[in-house]
Amino acid sequence: MEKLKLDQLNRVSVEEFKTQEKLPVVMVLDNVRSMHNIGSIFRTSDGFSIESIALCGITAQPPHREIEKTALGATQSVDWKYFETTLNAVESLIDQGYEILAIEQAAGSTMLNTFAPDKNKKYALILGNEVNGVDEEVMKQIDKCIEIPQFGTKHSFNITIAAGIVLWDFFAKLRL
Repeated sequence: MEKLKLDQLNRVSVEEFKTQEKLPVVMVLDNVRSMHNIGSIFRTSDGFSIESIALCGITAQPPHREIEKTALGATQSVDWKYFETTLNAVESLIDQGYEILAIEQAAGSTMLNTFAPDKNKKYALILGNEVNGVDEEVMKQIDKCIEIPQFGTKHSFNITIAAGIVLWDFFAKLRL
């Protein structure tokens, strides 16, 4: 087996990316402190062609070289908007008709493998701070909580891993 070369990957340009059909998902980053995590989520969001990212609170904003180290240019392709608070972002997304889902471990959460996204809905997926998770006040505003099943001793994934798992699951269920 031979690896594909860059010119064999059929990449779309940033301009083509901006106009192509998007997965009906907005990633909401609730006070994410690591710029490497932010950049990685931009890159993963580009890979699954989501609508946009909402950067909230202390979450850093592009342009920043620490974000670009892992984003590798995805900050130019993926639309994003900054909100002073995650609650502001959630209120805006509710007004736009998004179903608000926290990716969190909580009483009454739905396991990701059993969640069936509706092809006629738009989703806002909230990823919380690396230490504290999704803010308690934000949890009061969500429609549902999605939990990634885990079987090890740590019971937590890095936020970038969680983003990749959830976006792949949504992409597979909505597009494949």
